[in-house]
Amino acid sequence: MLKTLQDGRLWLVSQPDHSRIAGYFAAHWGNADFARPGSFATSTPVADPERLRAEAVLAIAEHDNGWWEWEAVPDLSADDGLPAGLGEVLRNQQAGMDRWRVGLGRFPGNPLVNLLISSHAFALYAARAQVHPDPAFTHPLFWKGAPEKLYPGTVEAPLAFMADLERLQQGWIEELRRDPSTAAWLDPATISPLKRMLQLCDGISLWLCSALIPAVNGASRGIGEDAIELHEVPRRAWTDRGTITVTPLGGRRVRFDPYPFDIDPLPVLLPARVVEISSDRCAIPEPAHFHAWWHARQTHAVEFSIVSAAS
Repeated sequence: MLKTLQDGRLWLVSQPDHSRIAGYFAAHWGNADFARPGSFATSTPVADPERLRAEAVLAIAEHDNGWWEWEAVPDLSADDGLPAGLGEVLRNQQAGMDRWRVGLGRFPGNPLVNLLISSHAFALYAARAQVHPDPAFTHPLFWKGAPEKLYPGTVEAPLAFMADLERLQQGWIEELRRDPSTAAWLDPATISPLKRMLQLCDGISLWLCSALIPAVNGASRGIGEDAIELHEVPRRAWTDRGTITVTPLGGRRVRFDPYPFDIDPLPVLLPARVVEISSDRCAIPEPAHFHAWWHARQTHAVEFSIVSAAS
């Protein structure tokens, strides 16, 4: 659960909803200046870029599907009786790794989907556990450093988990190589932008749904109100990468410069439950009655508008 306290209100967005918003961004990515997923320039063009694009969008939209069971029956925070926030949940390293394993078992017929989601998990843990992680795959969560704040604990378990992921990935790679229609997807010039796209769309969604992405200046307020920077953004090819600046304009309008989406403005709906917080915290029912209380609460669809510098 993504929990953001802002101006006396607590915003709660589920991980699956956040993930679907990331997929929405991926499905609208691409214009004259930015290649669509699956259409990045390579020495050997992909035979069916739309099929590859569809697989990449699915991976991005479902990258947090390992949270489904947790979100249905969440751990409740001792502080407020509501579902525990992401930072609280990630204190249990093993449980977090187990959620990735569950998610990677849901799509046995889509080896690229599993490869991309596992690469995403690998890079998140690499930022914490490796001495020199690849800077081209630094998640927007960590663009100002400090991954240990989100992933506390020792590095031994993450390193072992990363080794497990590499073993799983080898199976999916071999499956893709055996199929002549998908073997070319493994070209680094083709798959590297897709791995980065997952990180970027995840980061943009987290920026909208939470206060986890560090702001350019000061503390993050969250819910789309922070100026941030997105680095290592592939434009037309993996060798052609740059930075997008994200600037809130007020009234839930946000400028992306340069602009990567296919329509301008891009409307985005944020599904969130919003709880008013009093000075003595909110009145939450006993945990035994949580589910009836939780599902009786209205989900708000808060509309944002992402615009270009020319709008």
